[in-house]
This record gives sequence, C-alpha cells and structure tokens, in this order.
Amino acid sequence: MLIEQAKEFGHIITKLINKEDLSRHEAKEAFSQILLNQQSEMQQGAFLAALTSKRETVEEIAGCWEAIYELDTVKVIPDVPEPLVDNCGTGMDTIKTFNISTAASIIAAAAGIRMAKHGARAITSVCGTIDILEKLGVDVECSPQIVKKSIEKAGIGIFNGMSPKVHPQALGRVLSQISFGTILNISGSLSNPALPRYGVRGVYSKELVKPVAQVMREIGYKKAVVVHGLAEDEVKGMDEASTLGHTIIAELRENGEIIMYSFAPEDIGIKRSEMHLLAPSENREEEVLRFLAVLKGEEEGARSDIVCLNAALILYLVNCNNSLEECYRKAKEIIFSGEAIKKLYDWVAEQNNEPEIGLERLNTLLKK
Repeated sequence: MLIEQAKEFGHIITKLINKEDLSRHEAKEAFSQILLNQQSEMQQGAFLAALTSKRETVEEIAGCWEAIYELDTVKVIPDVPEPLVDNCGTGMDTIKTFNISTAASIIAAAAGIRMAKHGARAITSVCGTIDILEKLGVDVECSPQIVKKSIEKAGIGIFNGMSPKVHPQALGRVLSQISFGTILNISGSLSNPALPRYGVRGVYSKELVKPVAQVMREIGYKKAVVVHGLAEDEVKGMDEASTLGHTIIAELRENGEIIMYSFAPEDIGIKRSEMHLLAPSENREEEVLRFLAVLKGEEEGARSDIVCLNAALILYLVNCNNSLEECYRKAKEIIFSGEAIKKLYDWVAEQNNEPEIGLERLNTLLKK
C-alpha cells in the first residue's frame, strides 16, 4: 500500500515536471499526504519544487488551502459581527523590511476594525510577526480560545501559524524547512482559524496578485485587497504596499468582480522613500523599539509613511466610500491621538495567560 501510494505521488510529481496542472481535488489529496507525513521528505520537497517551478494555479492553491484548513487547522470562530479582517503577507519577498503589517493591523484595530491575524516566526528575517509581538508582551503561545477572546474584547488577536496548538499536524514542520516561496506560504497564510471573510494580503511576486485574489474569492472571501509593492527599480518587490515604487493591486469586490490597478506613493500624497530607511534592524530589541516609535508617533518619516499606507488599505477595504488618501490621513491621525498605543495595551492585556507579565514587559519597553 505504501509503495503504491509513493508511486502515485511520483506520478503527480511527474505531471508537475511536465508543466501539467492539477485539479483542486488532486492538489488537496497531495497536500493531505504531505501534512500527514505519508510521503518521504524527498518526495515532499520534489513536489513543492516542481509545483513552484510550474507556477501554481488557482485550483491548486485552493486545494492546498482546503487540505490545511480541514486537516491541520483548529477552528475558532469569534463572536463578533462582520467585517472580521485578516492582514498579513506571505513572506519570502526580495525586499526585506521591518514588520509593517503588524503595526498597520494595530492602527486598523484602533479605528474600530476587528482584526484576526495569522502570522509566523521569522524564517528568512531577524524578526517575524510572532517574534515582535512576543517581545511586546503578547502571549503568542496561548490557546486559540484566548486569541478568540482577545478578538472579541480587544478587537485584535493573532494565531501563531507555527504553533501545534493552531496547526496540530505539520504546517509549522514543513514551513520551517523551506527557504523559498511555495504554495504553502500562500495557502498557509490563508488558513486562519477564525475564517475571516475580509482580508488584505501581501504576496511575494507580482505574478501572484490576481491569482491570490481569485483564490480568496474561491474559498469564500467577500472582499479583499491583494498587493505587491515594487522597489525603485520596479523589479524587486515586497509583500506590502510600497513607498519605494508602484504598488500592484487586485481588489475583490462584494459582487465578485476583481479589479486590477496600481498606484505610486505620490498618488497618495506620500514622499518616495529609500530602501535603507525601511530595512529591518539586525538586533531584535532595537527592531521592537523602532516599531514602538512608529506607533507612538515619535517616528514621522519613512517608516510611519509605509505603515500608514498599509493601514489605509485595511480602512479602505472596510469603507470603500473613502479614498485611499483619506484613509492614509486617518491612519496618521490615529497614531498621533495615542489610540494605536492604547490598542496595543488592550491586546497585551487580553491575549495573555499572564497579563501582568505581558504588560510589565510592554511598559519596560515604552520607557526606553
């Protein structure tokens, strides 16, 4: 039986090598075997490499998501009204920046938008979403039920995508062993236990912008904005909206239509930045302090601009009657009102088994 299963899996790999697409069912079955560790690591790696080389289709990404969500995701649905929004990136982009999406999510939550984040520890960078929030005092190893409570009471919470409490089978195992962008970065980031139906998604390649929007429509999202930001050379890119060059957007609207467009920073009234101003620090504590400086309004330059631009996308998603420029100005106002830091306090207090310890950690950092 195991030999036959390995042979069948080998046939699937051969199809991919020959640039043949898989059906959603075939993709789901293949990823189910990977998650359940029913294939050798050599076969698993060959499958992922062949699929990445061929380029993933919408059906294949949806099948992968279905396997992860059904087999390897704890289901936790917060008792909150819509919209419930997820905001994250796939990682594996060619421009390494400080943690933009987490700061943007805090600003959006301070604006009253309920945020259900799903993130991971750093794999190719110094400080991932989970790493930075852990330093700030959020309990990132807590149960999904505590995350649910935090979303309900603080309006924001994060599920640790590398934790067996969230994905008990194998997602963390597989992702931690891969140092290149694969379908798992896309489908894994979409496998949010809270099953939000609204999302802002950053992707590591401009070729993925429209397909990921199509996948989000396929798996039940009502509205979404998928982004890939370009550098000054318009070649390198990031899984965020960019203040260096153009940002490519696929917007999924409530009627199911997907609109493609792009904008430059100056179209929003933002001064173009330089790459070195957005680079992460090599020291994790320094990175956390610079992160806090943005939320406190002490950093008014390039870092604040790109955080507020990405927060603006969340505000725009929820209220499309406002222009992106208006949403950007609103994000700036939230920072300078002190509401962003207040929301971070709320988050640390609610997503915690030991809130006193978390709040003490945050207060210590804020005094530095």
